[in-house]
Amino acid sequence: MLFWLVALFVLTPLVELVILVYLGMAIGAGYTVLIVVATGVAGAALARSQGLAALSRARGSIEQGTIPSGELFEGALILAGGLMLMTPGIITDIVGFALLIPPSRRLARRWLSSQIRRKIEKGDIQHWEVH
Repeated sequence: MLFWLVALFVLTPLVELVILVYLGMAIGAGYTVLIVVATGVAGAALARSQGLAALSRARGSIEQGTIPSGELFEGALILAGGLMLMTPGIITDIVGFALLIPPSRRLARRWLSSQIRRKIEKGDIQHWEVH
């Protein structure tokens, strides 16, 4: 677990910084800053629209008397994607946009669900249900 935290909070920003520096040298600092700002703005708009759609689906599930677990999971992925797009960097932008596009978000949801299910089966995560 410690390895993943170090990778997430130390290595990822360092790799992002290196990529941004090389991109700045290749296309210029102004264009690099423009790309970072544009992806942040576009990501915020896309996250807002996708988030509102997920909220609407969750409300529909609640109105039908079902627990909106899938919709809440999608909402969390949309939030993660939006946050990644507001973080300066190329890798985080690619992952962020992938989480905001429904087909790739479904793939991420399936993969994360299988990982969680596997950890529950191994006993690493305690399974609980809402009654």
